[in-house]
Amino acid sequence: MTWPIFGHEWAADLLANHIAHGSVRHAYLFCGPPGVGRRTLALRFVQALTCLQPPAPGQSCGKCRICEQTWRQQQPDLHIIQIAEDAQTIKVEQVRELQRLLALSPYQARYRIALLLGFEKATAGAQNALLKTLEEAPEKAVLLVIADSPDNLLPTITSRCEVLRLRPMKIEQLTESLISNQHTPAEEASVLAHIAAGRPGLALNLIDNHEAREERRQWLEYLHTALSGGIIERFNLAERLTKDKNRLRAGMRTWLTYWRDLMLVTARADAPLTNLDYAEPLAAVAAQLDFDSARRTAAALEESLEGIELNVNPRLLLEVTLLDWPRITPVDLPAILPTE
Repeated sequence: MTWPIFGHEWAADLLANHIAHGSVRHAYLFCGPPGVGRRTLALRFVQALTCLQPPAPGQSCGKCRICEQTWRQQQPDLHIIQIAEDAQTIKVEQVRELQRLLALSPYQARYRIALLLGFEKATAGAQNALLKTLEEAPEKAVLLVIADSPDNLLPTITSRCEVLRLRPMKIEQLTESLISNQHTPAEEASVLAHIAAGRPGLALNLIDNHEAREERRQWLEYLHTALSGGIIERFNLAERLTKDKNRLRAGMRTWLTYWRDLMLVTARADAPLTNLDYAEPLAAVAAQLDFDSARRTAAALEESLEGIELNVNPRLLLEVTLLDWPRITPVDLPAILPTE
């Protein structure tokens, strides 16, 4: 029996062997781009560590009380640290509270486990507090750190963790996995694998989360509205789209994938598109632009995203961003991606 993981079987085998041979490390770092499956792998590891009825060493039943609680992220001995809803960083107070909890004996599992999500967003104080925890980790504690890259953490944190670098799958491989494991129709699987850029976690989320797929479609419609609209339409969009900063940030990232696709199309590059289901609109838009225009717009959009992170006024930022976009004649958009 193997863990229900695809794309990172090597990592699952490594972790399962650590459990089976009694060589579990006190800290692991799961790094890679968002949506690649870091949290899923970490939760499967926690299940295998704490399962009440493991069918074999290093495995989990997936059905006992602890396995189900772990998957719902509601297990009493699993402590999750992440950015609070009204914050932009993980604060030192959160890590200090974690230190207190890890010093206690496990409640019902064999370990107390800390899952630190998006730890690249931790303040310097929080990272230093975690370093102290890593240096003096309690015997029955395991720390699982999730970050985009080791480069965004203190080197002393990285050096004290077993580092697992998770990379996107080949798009063709992810497509086949979606077809065989998720029974996704072939055409839809190909589209989702391209949208996810080979990241299995993101692809699975898109399968289950119809709202996320609809949100993506809406933002690509907004992009075309801005491109074919005048000053008034662009100002109206800026007012409408900046009421929710988190939604704006996610939407601008969707726009960035489109502009990168336009760079590929205008350059006639032999590389897979992210927005495969928008191949025809991309070709129609690219016919009205050149590579330098697409490249400049993509670079400016990346700077605008950095401005959002730096708390620049979002409405003013988006107004300036959209006003600098080229103007094109309208193009036809594809039908909505099937959701059932």
